Amino acid sequence: MRYGSKVLFEEVAVTFSPGRRYGLTGPNGAGKSTFMKLLTGELTPQQGTIVRPQKLGVLKQDQYAFDQYRVLDTVIMGNARLWSALQERDALYEKPDMSDEDGMRLGELEGTVGEEDGYTAESDAAILLQGLDIPDEFHERRMSELQGGQKVRVLLAQALFGHPQALLLDEPTNHLDLDSIHWLREFLVRYDGTLIAISHDRHFLNAVCTHTADIDYQSIITYTGGYDDMVMAKTQIRTRVESQNAQREKKIEQLNDFIARFSAGTRSSQVQSRRKEVERLQTTELARSNIQRPYIRFQMNRPSGRTVLEAKGITKSHGGQSIIDGFDTMITRGERIVLMGRNGLGKTTTLKALLADSPNLAPAPRDVDAGTVRWGHEVSIGYFAQDHTGAIQRGMTAVEWLHQFDPDAARQDIHGLLGQMLFSGEEGLKPTEALSGGETARLLFCRIMLQKPNVLVLDEPTNHLDLESINALNIALQKYEGTVLLVTHDQDLIEEVGTRIWHFDGNTIEDFKGTYEEYAAAAQ
Repeated sequence: MRYGSKVLFEEVAVTFSPGRRYGLTGPNGAGKSTFMKLLTGELTPQQGTIVRPQKLGVLKQDQYAFDQYRVLDTVIMGNARLWSALQERDALYEKPDMSDEDGMRLGELEGTVGEEDGYTAESDAAILLQGLDIPDEFHERRMSELQGGQKVRVLLAQALFGHPQALLLDEPTNHLDLDSIHWLREFLVRYDGTLIAISHDRHFLNAVCTHTADIDYQSIITYTGGYDDMVMAKTQIRTRVESQNAQREKKIEQLNDFIARFSAGTRSSQVQSRRKEVERLQTTELARSNIQRPYIRFQMNRPSGRTVLEAKGITKSHGGQSIIDGFDTMITRGERIVLMGRNGLGKTTTLKALLADSPNLAPAPRDVDAGTVRWGHEVSIGYFAQDHTGAIQRGMTAVEWLHQFDPDAARQDIHGLLGQMLFSGEEGLKPTEALSGGETARLLFCRIMLQKPNVLVLDEPTNHLDLESINALNIALQKYEGTVLLVTHDQDLIEEVGTRIWHFDGNTIEDFKGTYEEYAAAAQ
């Protein structure tokens, strides 16, 4: 498969076996989603063939495609054969007078409905929806009445419905909270068909996958084990080839030295045999690995005072519904607070309320209804918003946009910073309106690194990042000496970065001073 001059796949031959769970990995732009579309039949390969099972469960990406359907019906559509039989059967029953032919056809359809467990379809769909935290009262509603995160879960239930022989999931954990991710993980571990999943959640891949299919060198190489096992195997193979190359180069140098000394003398037959040996020993060319690691490092211009923030009676409601009710808190320098809980319970709202009148950010008084927030001495904030639509001005290049936040910085320093975040060479001159989601996220991190704040407020920063970028962010946050407020559903980040947990439940916020591991142990 190629697009113009860009080759995504060249002569790829790969088999996905029953009972195995594959993570499909590779950096943004490697062709993961394209490969998934080739497997589902949405795209046709320019060359070669794909054999797929009859029953394929696919996570649909278009959240609006089923807006006019009931939630339960949307799930049942995951079994295309059953759905089509149910539709035809209902149409026949609606006929005022039925012919013998119709009666015969009805018998066939009832047979199909029975074979496909159609008589328990609604209750089976309801069980899946409950597991994905879609309560019973939503099951009869239309899809258009649901929020984005809820729609994703219904589409996930659709892919899982009807016991498909293979499941193809592209970013199944996007927009899911930690509880739903845990449920999905347990479900997939029990699933006995073939699973192929694209995910940027390392913890999820390590917990679910028995194998990793890595897109690299325009091919797909399958490794045994989860994501970490694949990275280790890949590194070991590369190290071995590098060491063999070093030994060969040393031997070639000795042979070339002999050839240079004796080529004009009487030992021409020995010289000739050494020339052949040099040709045989040519080093194995190392293909450049697709694992690109950005370098994220958060520094501070100066530390803040000991008390970073004091909030009293913070209250915020939306559409007549209370979201935060009289929240009090005090944050001291160096704490790393992770905000956790189901989607829609007010994590983003809380961050916005705390930032409503904060230093070096535009005031937003509408983000809080009541209460006081006092930011401490010398506090400077780096904010990464969950919705960064419009955060980057259009009509400029990435370099120009970044430069305006430190006009005194030398141009080469700005290019250096962009290079750290994988905008190499000409990519820094890319127009801001042409940036992908992942590039936008990396550019926003460049701004924070340039500003060197002593408080980081990060709301879902991993949504558009690939695995290597998330890993780099994790390491950077662990090394950062300032204060962090972080909303994330990435379990590795929660476990390895957090020193304090704010857990959202209803409109109450439980404040636990300790790591996620300690919090989970105390909750049992």
